[in-house]
Amino acid sequence: MMKEVKPSEVKGTVCIPASKSVVQRAVAAAMLARGTSIIHNPSTCNDCLAALNMARQLGATVVEESNRWIISGDFRPSNTELSCGEAGLSIRMFTPIVSTLATKQTLTGHGSLTTRPMGGLEEAINQLGASCQTTNGLLPITVQGPMMGGTANIDGSLSSQILTGLLMAAPLAKQDVTLNVANLKSRPYIDMTIEVMQQFGVEVENDSYQHFRVKTNQQYKPYELRAEGDWSGAAFFLVAGVIAGKLRVENLSSASKQADKEIIAAIKLAGGKITEGNGFFEVEKSPLKAFSFDATNCPDLFPPLAVLAAACKGRTLLKGVSRLTHKESNRALAIQNEFAKAGIIVEIEGDEMYIKGATPQACTMESYNDHRMAMAAATLALIASKPIGITTPECVAKSYPEFWEHLESVMEH
Repeated sequence: MMKEVKPSEVKGTVCIPASKSVVQRAVAAAMLARGTSIIHNPSTCNDCLAALNMARQLGATVVEESNRWIISGDFRPSNTELSCGEAGLSIRMFTPIVSTLATKQTLTGHGSLTTRPMGGLEEAINQLGASCQTTNGLLPITVQGPMMGGTANIDGSLSSQILTGLLMAAPLAKQDVTLNVANLKSRPYIDMTIEVMQQFGVEVENDSYQHFRVKTNQQYKPYELRAEGDWSGAAFFLVAGVIAGKLRVENLSSASKQADKEIIAAIKLAGGKITEGNGFFEVEKSPLKAFSFDATNCPDLFPPLAVLAAACKGRTLLKGVSRLTHKESNRALAIQNEFAKAGIIVEIEGDEMYIKGATPQACTMESYNDHRMAMAAATLALIASKPIGITTPECVAKSYPEFWEHLESVMEH
């Protein structure tokens, strides 16, 4: 399948769907709680549906209504093989949780998840006294508990998702858990994990993001949560407005713990006009200049940041390239290759990416079946000289199924 996006001004309002990061964490906590939790305004993207399916496979009773999920917690697997779909957070979150059980379980996934590294999970879980075995560092993973607890040393430079999973599993260990973390990236995601755990009644002691302590015998309690909007998806529309028209982007809070709200800072650095209202932001087309931005702690912003940089006069510097290798695609190379097709020069030097602003040309951009690459190509097309084609556009369903409908609704025809 191929989609063509024509150059266009954008105008109107977009209401952003719920944060998949928050919803997946809440689903796991609700499954572990004794009693009934409600998630209002849940995201129905593939990753969240994968988490919901995991909760079902692990014993929870789930009722899906149009704008809320009712989850009655119960933690006993219905079979010995569990599928996490293509959700990176879910596999790294549910594997430690499942490893607290005294039964042997195998966790699998499909698509790009089968090529993403899982070795860090194996090391950490084994340090805490449960058994975890990957398949040469990849899926499938076999685990057997119980998790005894104690101390584990973790390298936080590759992904904060492993730490998220260990924190969420820690209250179920036989003894208190201490996690010593070196070089933690994406700290905001850990803040989000701790916040969701607190909402569900579990406390985490965070000592300077280097030592985390969780007491045993804490019990997750039912909670009613209203999921906030997703800054990762919103970033594309905020950039679209600032390069191609005027948009109001709703269901967003600057008080969010989400890392990708840093898109606000980047837009301001580029000279973009962005103003905050009560639960929304307004952006409008502005003369943009090259900027320098460190995206180490918000690597998912690289695709929309690359589009923003392409619209700027001059050469923009983005730092944090090392965080992009193990995403749905190797996003550093994907951005470099696909933007080049549109005539945008992207240079990579170590941990730095340099992007020279120019008018994008007509081309067909490969999405690599990566939701964020497809959304980046669509946003770039708005300011191109002629239409841009995008391969496998349906891949946006991983995080933002409504993306094409929302984009179409604000394009001037």
